Amino acid sequence: MDIATRVWNHKWKIDPIVRSLIDTDFYKLLMCQSVFRNRRDTQVTFSLINRTQSVPLAKLIDEGELREQLDHIRSLSLSRGESTWLRGNTFYGKRQMFRPDFMEWFEGLRLPAYHLERVGDQYELTFEGNWPEVMMWEIPALAVLMELRGRAVLHDMARFELQVLYARAMTKLWEKVERLRTVPELRIADFGTRRRHSFLWQDWCVQAMLEGLGPEFVGTSNCLIAKNRDLEAIGTNAHELPMVYAALADGDAALARAPYDVLADWHEEHEGNLRMILPDTYGTEGFLKRAPDWLAGWTGIRIDSGDPATGAEVAIRWWQERGEDPRDKLIIFSDGLDEEKILELYAQFAGRVRISFGWGTLLTNDFRGLTPGDRLAPFSLVCKAVSADGRPTVKLSDNPNKAMGPVEEIERYKRVFDVGQQDAMEVVV
Repeated sequence: MDIATRVWNHKWKIDPIVRSLIDTDFYKLLMCQSVFRNRRDTQVTFSLINRTQSVPLAKLIDEGELREQLDHIRSLSLSRGESTWLRGNTFYGKRQMFRPDFMEWFEGLRLPAYHLERVGDQYELTFEGNWPEVMMWEIPALAVLMELRGRAVLHDMARFELQVLYARAMTKLWEKVERLRTVPELRIADFGTRRRHSFLWQDWCVQAMLEGLGPEFVGTSNCLIAKNRDLEAIGTNAHELPMVYAALADGDAALARAPYDVLADWHEEHEGNLRMILPDTYGTEGFLKRAPDWLAGWTGIRIDSGDPATGAEVAIRWWQERGEDPRDKLIIFSDGLDEEKILELYAQFAGRVRISFGWGTLLTNDFRGLTPGDRLAPFSLVCKAVSADGRPTVKLSDNPNKAMGPVEEIERYKRVFDVGQQDAMEVVV
């Protein structure tokens, strides 16, 4: 695929940004099935949050073009081939991962309406409805905003300028791959769907990783690319589940139990490498200190905020205190990774635990330094559940700069979850 020529010839009109309901992260489908089984009538609101206010999305992106892409997504439904892939494929060693009742519902799904409004130089984009339906908006909404911002920058570039831009970006990625393939027994997956440069670019990055790393490249979180390239679909669960469960909790005692109620429901449904703890929603140390003993028997932990080395050391100590051998456990690093940090963490923890890396934005959208004014540099855009049944959601994280929710609720959650002083870190992506 000559991406630069495709951009020049068609100015993107031939390419819808999201081309399938399974052009999403695998963990979304796993969580959606869990929500469908346990909390399908919960009313949830998702909202777009641009953490990088210096990127004025509403000035860069035409509202009509944004609506056109969002309306296209609402027209999508599962194809017969996609349904067959989900129903019959083996994921994480399990056939028929997705239950017939869930698949029947998913095959009939059309995404619900959205609300879009310009507020200053930003867009306010929200989705409201039954939790299983609105949660499927998160990944495509982010992909649309990220790609439209990229298209706005690329639109004014001449033909050879585009050729050189993509040649430089390809060289930049390949140099990263060459450094990583010197590492023995590396395990790394593509986690870059939500903030990718474009679908075509993510697909190219996946092919480059596959060719450059071979079996050390273990798969992609993107279901459509996994299906098309015959790769493993990778993903477990995310902060959305404990955030909504916590918002629905009545009283402080129920709030304190909520993150473990989520994992109890997950435990009933999944086993093996899908039993991964994401402990940082309300602070990793407090979560592990209060965790029930049965969680120590889970396969591993994903570290997604705060200092990753510190988080890994906390996890190792916790397993040791619970009588588990950390060398049998898996740690997945997934926050703001680039090849330098991957190499550093590998050197620090190889042999002490099993380690894997979910490489996101700086795999699929690293155009830093390639345009004047760095206009294609990635930025921090999220789409989060902000309320459940009319109650606000809260996320604390291990990085206070990632905290979200009403101030008074943040303070309440800090008290309930005994969150002390935290070290603030820059949120890059």
